[in-house]
Amino acid sequence: MNRIKTLTLACAAATIAVSAASAQARDFRLGLITPAQHLWSTEAEAFAQTLNERSAGEHSVSIFPAQQLGNEAQMVQQLQTGALDMAFLTIAEISNRIPDFGALYAPYLVDDVNHAARLLRSDAAGELLELMPAEVGLIGVGYGMVGMRQVLSRDPIESADDLQGQRLRITPFEPIRDFYTATGAAPAPMPLLEVYDALANGQVDAIDMDFDSILILKFYEQAENLLISNHMMFPMVGVVSGRVWRELSEEDRELIDTAMAEHLENVLVGFEEMDAAQEAEIRALDINIVEADAEFFSDAIAEWESIWAPKAPMLETLRMEADRLRDE
Repeated sequence: MNRIKTLTLACAAATIAVSAASAQARDFRLGLITPAQHLWSTEAEAFAQTLNERSAGEHSVSIFPAQQLGNEAQMVQQLQTGALDMAFLTIAEISNRIPDFGALYAPYLVDDVNHAARLLRSDAAGELLELMPAEVGLIGVGYGMVGMRQVLSRDPIESADDLQGQRLRITPFEPIRDFYTATGAAPAPMPLLEVYDALANGQVDAIDMDFDSILILKFYEQAENLLISNHMMFPMVGVVSGRVWRELSEEDRELIDTAMAEHLENVLVGFEEMDAAQEAEIRALDINIVEADAEFFSDAIAEWESIWAPKAPMLETLRMEADRLRDE
C-alpha cells in the first residue's frame, strides 16, 4: 500500500513539475514596421531563433513585420496593455512620448553611420533607456538604427530654398516634423509601405529616407533626385512590455535581455558595414545627386535648436558625448 502511495505521489509531483514548466513556456509576439527583407526584420527572426535555442525550446517568438499588428503608435498601446510582448520601434514614436529622446534626432549631432553607432552604444544614450519604464511602461533593451537620413525628390533640390512648399514624406514624429517645417517644406506623415505609390502618383514631392530603404523599396524609380545630406541619424529601440516583463522570472529576463541585445548590436554593425557599399550603389544609379552639409540647413538647424533644446535637456549631454567620440 505504501509503495502504491509513493508511486502515486511521485506521478503527481512529475505532473506538477511538467505543468509548471509549461506555464513558464511562452510564445512571445514581436512587432515591427519594416518589411520582411529589412535588416531589422531578419535580425528579429534571428533573435527568435536564438531565444528558442537558449531556452531549450521552452520559449518561441512569432515575428510580425510590415505593420501587421498596426502602426507604431498602436503597437506601443498594445505593449502597454501586455497584448504585445516585444517590438523593434523607431525612436520616433518614443520621442513623441518622451521628449528627451528627440535629442537623438538633432541635425548633424553625428557625422555618419559609424559615429551614430558609437553614440548609441554610449552610456549617455543608455541613460535615455532608463526613462522608459516609468514614462511609457516599456523596458528598453538597446538600440539599433538604419542609415543616415537623406532627401529623395521628384524635382532637384539644389538649395534649401528648393524645399519651400514641397510636400515631403516623413515618419510621424515631432523632431523631424519641426526640422522640415523650419525648412519651409510641408511634412507629410506616411507609413513606409505607402511611400512608393505616393511618389508615383504625385501625392508627395519628396521623402526623408535612408540609403537602405531607397534601395530595397526602389524609391529611386519614382524620384530621380537625391540630396545626400546625412542630416540626422535614425535610431531604433528594442523593447519588452513592462507588464510582460513583470511576469518573467529573473532567469528569463536575463535570457531575453542578452539575446535581444546581441541582435540589436548586429543591426548596428550591419548598417555600419553596409553604408559605404549602399552609397556607392546609389551613386552608380542614373539619378541626379546633390550634396549638402550643415551650412545648407543653417537656418532650419537654428530654429530646430530653439524648439528642442528646452524640451530635451539630454541634448547637451548627448552632444558632449558625440563631440568626445568625434575626437577619439
